[in-house]
Formats: sequence, structure tokens, C-alpha cells
Amino acid sequence: MAVGNKFKILSIDEEKEVQYYLKKTFTQKGYKCYTAQTGIDGITQMVNICPDLILLDVVLPDMDGITLIKKVRNLTDSPLIVVSTRAKERDKVVALDAGADDYITKPFGIEELLARIRCALRYRKKYGAKSIYQANSLKVDFERRMVLHDNTQIHLTPVEYRIVEYLARNSGKVITYQMLLERIWGPYTFGNNKILRVNMTNIRRKIGDNPSEPKYIFTESGVGYRMTESESSEWV
Repeated sequence: MAVGNKFKILSIDEEKEVQYYLKKTFTQKGYKCYTAQTGIDGITQMVNICPDLILLDVVLPDMDGITLIKKVRNLTDSPLIVVSTRAKERDKVVALDAGADDYITKPFGIEELLARIRCALRYRKKYGAKSIYQANSLKVDFERRMVLHDNTQIHLTPVEYRIVEYLARNSGKVITYQMLLERIWGPYTFGNNKILRVNMTNIRRKIGDNPSEPKYIFTESGVGYRMTESESSEWV
């Protein structure tokens, strides 16, 4: 993976020295690096910045690491690499079964970690990342973070884009109101559907989707929303 592409890496680790070293190294290698020292802060940052890859220590001051891995997996499919002092086989098995993609123990060689990161990003791009959603005249380009209708770019707010992106990445599936609230505004948001409805009204107006005769976003009454399945051949 070529450096300078500005992939976003989020490191969740309570050790300040480790965070300083990783941030300095990743910045030199052309990545954007964000850090968090608690599980709650990590989840908040993850929702806000949508990282391309997450590094996570399972030893955190406020949350069990395995619990955090499961929460992360409910919110994103970005590659997740555990970086931890726990070196027992059982610890690795539990973390991988919970949703981690890789596991490396401390102390680690930085070149090995960088290689694992390149591998995870390369694999996601080739096999796991969905690059384009398209249905009728609506197109969502995930790599360019653009939404187009009839080949004209639609200007969405950051929140509106994240809603469309999440629905598009899960097209054909019913996404509950609570799932969307947690994904967009954080895991500790409960039941405030009004803010979601306001944003959805704005999205539908901008993409020309009549809620009484929808083509793209369908309301599943009392449950959530479903986006029509993609027709794009670039949908992996």
C-alpha cells in the first residue's frame, strides 16, 4: 500500500508512550493517526472520523477489550488489529472470535506492525471494501465520499453523508432506528428519533426520493429504514 494515501488509523491504547511513538511513526509513513486512551473515547472518535483501520489494546481503564471489539464490530467493518501484552493463545482466540482481524503482541517490531497494517488495508480494498453503490440514478462513491444523482453531485452535510453511506453499505437490509442512531451519533444515544427523521427528510429532498413513492430509501414502519439493493458491478 503506497504511503501518502492518508489512510486514517485510530489507535485505542491507554499507554501514552506507545501512542506517541505510533502517531509519530504513522505520520512519517503518510497515514493520518488518531489516538484514544479509553474505550468510550475510542468509540466516539471512531463514529466521528470513520477510520480505515483500528488498532486496539484489550487492556483499557474503562472497558473490557473483548466487549469493545464487539461494539466496534457492530459499528464498522474496518480492519481491526489487536496490539496487546496478553500473549496466551486463549487470549488471541477469544479476540479473533470476537471480531478482530489480526493480533500482535507487545513488545512488537514496528516494521512487522506496518506490514500487517498494509496487508489488512490491501485485503480490505481487494476483497472486503465496497467501492460504489448504484441504484437507478443514485450513486454513492465510498472512496471519494461523494453522492451523485443523475451524475450531478449532491451536497450533503457530514451527518447526512454518514447516514446514506451506512444505509448504502447495508443495502437490502433493514437498519433499525437505534442502529442508525448509534452508528451516527454514538453508542450512548437512546430513542431520539426526531433528529434522525429531520436528517432523513433533508436527504430524501436532496436526492429526489418521494417518501410516499420511494425509489431508494424505504421506511419500515416502527422499525427503521432499508435502502434498495445496489445494481453496481463494483459492489463487492
